[in-house]
Amino acid sequence: MNLLVIIIAVVAVILLITGGLVESLQFLLWVGVVLAVIAVIVFLLRMISGRKV
Repeated sequence: MNLLVIIIAVVAVILLITGGLVESLQFLLWVGVVLAVIAVIVFLLRMISGRKV
């Protein structure tokens, strides 16, 4: 599960950079934001629940 969060975060950062540099692909910026929010929510849920998967 930790690997999944890392992968989502990396993809989110890449999409944020790509979306910021290429204005015609601005939808990638929103996809990156959504993936970043999902990664943060999953991380917080794991920290709160104390699960070690």
